[in-house]
Amino acid sequence: MPVSPLDYRYGRDPIKLIWSQEGRHARQLEVERALIWAHNQLGRVSDEHYAAVAAISNPESVTAERVDEIEQETRHDIMALTKAMAEAAGEAGWCIHLGATSNDIVDTAVGLQIKDSVDIHREILATLISTLADLAERERETVMLGRTHGQAAVPITFGLKIAVFLDEFCRHYARLGEIKERVCIGKFLGAVGTGAAQGKDARELQRLILTHLDLSVPLVTTQVVGRDRYIEWVSWMANVATSVEKLLQEIRNLQRSEIAEVGEWFDTEKQVGSSTMAHKRNPITAENACGLARIVRSFIIPSYENALLWHERDLANSSAERFTLSHSAILLDDILAKCDRVMSKCVVDVKNMRLNIDRQNGLVMAEKVMIELVDAGIPRDEAHEILRSASMTCISEGSHLRDVCSTMEAITDRFDNDQLDAMFEPSNHIGVSVELVDEAVAAARSQI
Repeated sequence: MPVSPLDYRYGRDPIKLIWSQEGRHARQLEVERALIWAHNQLGRVSDEHYAAVAAISNPESVTAERVDEIEQETRHDIMALTKAMAEAAGEAGWCIHLGATSNDIVDTAVGLQIKDSVDIHREILATLISTLADLAERERETVMLGRTHGQAAVPITFGLKIAVFLDEFCRHYARLGEIKERVCIGKFLGAVGTGAAQGKDARELQRLILTHLDLSVPLVTTQVVGRDRYIEWVSWMANVATSVEKLLQEIRNLQRSEIAEVGEWFDTEKQVGSSTMAHKRNPITAENACGLARIVRSFIIPSYENALLWHERDLANSSAERFTLSHSAILLDDILAKCDRVMSKCVVDVKNMRLNIDRQNGLVMAEKVMIELVDAGIPRDEAHEILRSASMTCISEGSHLRDVCSTMEAITDRFDNDQLDAMFEPSNHIGVSVELVDEAVAAARSQI
């Protein structure tokens, strides 16, 4: 009976398979096989016996069900795995798990799960970056209100707004490349990290196994891989999840009925927004992803606590990590895919963007007029007071700032009507927005 929403509601199948029981089992078999391969390379195991072990190191020959049966007796998952492998390997079973401790297998298999998850995260993140680059480029000159403190500020372009998020996700993409070597790692130096059970070639054995599995080789470990590595990966995922929520929160805010400038695409033919309010068009995908992002971030605290092991290790981290690593990886992939879905089809209402600017009665151009006054020879503080006073009059009387400015000698003595009109055209006060968008888009495309 499924209990976890990951079983029936959230997550994409490829990454869920990595963290499933089947995915864990298959990778542990692969690690046990790589151990015997390395012994074979060092001359301790014959080609014949390695071939026999390699032939059964798959979930069809050594089933997860058989391992579970044995674990009911041994109450030890890796001992159950090795017994099941030895059953299937026959005479070659003598060398299975040779010189290893359980966490040599467990942590190295987790390293493979992380490596495969990193590849999926890199792919979907690159897809989202490409989507945002296309959107920023398309809307590079689309003028809208910039807002600070929830209030109208000065004009911005929607393309620049998106370019800021684009650059942020590019930093996440770079960070993932930087941490991959540290987090995609295993270990194979035995019960307390001395390599005593592996013999005189212990370090070479470890190097052979891990490079064969395309994992990094640690310098020193205890019985386990240092959990600071897992903290770094989970922190990266939490950071990305936060950026996703921040972006989709912006889209949700811009979709408010009283703003209605940008919104999540809605299937008007079939989609239902509310069971009672038939007119509703809710940003459900964005809201869903924002909620899941909070779950991803919540795994930071237990990840830090999982690093606090006694001496060379205890088992307090094991049960917690079955949640923290798998759930954060699966949910991050899910929300990145949902974010891409929202942004690739988001609806931009240019008409409402202009209407919302016009509703401000010219107030959002106060900075532009002030700067022009400074350029015309009025000290900055004085120019600021002129526009502050004019703006307060505009607000109290409900008049347009252009009309108030046209009655002030400090302004009319310096500018004619055509010049004043130009100062109140929003597209004349977007600075280097287009240039910034173009550079951000070019940098993003070159990175992925």
